[in-house]
Amino acid sequence: MVAQVIDGKAFAANVRAQVADQVAKLKEENGITPGLAVVLVGEDPASQVYVRSKGKQTVEVGMNSYEHKLDAETSEEDLLALIDKLNNDPAVHGILVQLPLPKHLNEDLVINSIDPAKDVDGFHISNVGLLGTGQKSMVPCTPLGCLMMLRDHHGSLSGMDAVVIGRSNIVGKPMAQLLLGDSCTVTVAHSRTKDLPDVVRRADIVVAAVGRPEMVPGDWIKEGATVIDVGINRIERDGKNKLVGDVDYASAAERAGAITPVPGGVGPMTIACLLANTLTACCRANSRPEPEGLTA
Repeated sequence: MVAQVIDGKAFAANVRAQVADQVAKLKEENGITPGLAVVLVGEDPASQVYVRSKGKQTVEVGMNSYEHKLDAETSEEDLLALIDKLNNDPAVHGILVQLPLPKHLNEDLVINSIDPAKDVDGFHISNVGLLGTGQKSMVPCTPLGCLMMLRDHHGSLSGMDAVVIGRSNIVGKPMAQLLLGDSCTVTVAHSRTKDLPDVVRRADIVVAAVGRPEMVPGDWIKEGATVIDVGINRIERDGKNKLVGDVDYASAAERAGAITPVPGGVGPMTIACLLANTLTACCRANSRPEPEGLTA
């Protein structure tokens, strides 16, 4: 068996096109333009690249982009004051504070100071609780992207056996909640899981999100299973830097029915879903119908 490659780049481009169409409709029919504010504290190179990419794609889909770049020494008081200002700005529908923050800032305090309705990262404790109890919430972008790709590939996920490897608050836990919401039987596996290979071999769906390069070999994968690889790990091989996932792609692709590559799989979906979440937040704030196919 040769696995079908789930092309995250193409899928993300389609999501952005849907967002752009609905943003244009909002502007034309209601005179409303969704706005996304991104706050960057410090000069982390990876974060700077990511923020630039977010700003560029926000503008490309017709939204307003508001970037706030603060010094690494910015006080907690000043950062919270900025967030309060954005919370009360009707032109801003989504707020994202780029992580990680400098060590002197309390990430939990900062995240939970964002208005939950504008928390397009889905990290606010209120959104975590709403998602966990099956209520309407803002959903973390990476798990939302994974869910979209799974729904597109399978249609209904009802009754499928899913294993999520990893229990982070950003991916593992919300991914499990989303799969439960689509009526999967869900196992959350992690570093302490006994007989991890056997646990994974039972799964129709495997979502790997542990941050360990090529941890999951092909012989852990059930024939025909769908593999969603969230990992992005930089390794050196044959004297060259290379990006690999948490799954050994070559061996897994021989057994899986479908698989996401790294790079070009889940990664492009994260910003696309951030834009989708901003559109959703804007629609909710203005009592407009939520965008179809772009929410959980």
